Amino acid sequence: MKKIMLSILFISTMSLHAQKNIYESGRFDALSKDHKVLAIIPFLTNLDLKESFSTKQIKELEEKEGHAVQDAFETYFSRRKKRKKFSVEFQNIKNTNAILAQNNISYKNLDIYTIKQLSKILGVDGIISGNIDLNILLSKGVTTEMSFVDYIMGAANYGRIGIKISDGDSGKLLWKYEKEINKKSGKNTTALIDGMMKKATKKFPYEKERPRARKKN
Repeated sequence: MKKIMLSILFISTMSLHAQKNIYESGRFDALSKDHKVLAIIPFLTNLDLKESFSTKQIKELEEKEGHAVQDAFETYFSRRKKRKKFSVEFQNIKNTNAILAQNNISYKNLDIYTIKQLSKILGVDGIISGNIDLNILLSKGVTTEMSFVDYIMGAANYGRIGIKISDGDSGKLLWKYEKEINKKSGKNTTALIDGMMKKATKKFPYEKERPRARKKN
């Protein structure tokens, strides 16, 4: 029994340690001082599913998951905005996607454009982007029940997400947040983003109330 409890404690500690990794540039204040509007673009997705799908189907599903993350972020920021928590505005994603389409930029070729190019095209001061690796279709919803066996067999792990905020003028990375995705992360994409961002609230760089002191990198 003692060995089992020690194993649970070890695995839980390792899981918590790996779940979050937040980076912030020491030049954040200087580069973001004039930021007024940020755009959220679709997240680049990599699916590794157990089910058998054609290459075309996988690409379509990856695009769907990438847009689901974009939508979930807009939902989160819209809810928080009602409390006047942010020092910047967020471009409506319908407008973001429409402007991208008007410039022949789609999910398929989004990654060939630089942050500076995308910021200029979208008319924003910075870009929220990222990557998500999944072995399930999170947007469809998943079970949140978890057992010790899930930890041992790795069935509790669904993948990883990385969120980046970059300065539009310089293209420099300003802030990055990485987190493992598991059964405790949330039952769907909206719940995942809502939960992880609430945990990062004190570290999110555009929160008005947060402490501004930083170490230079």
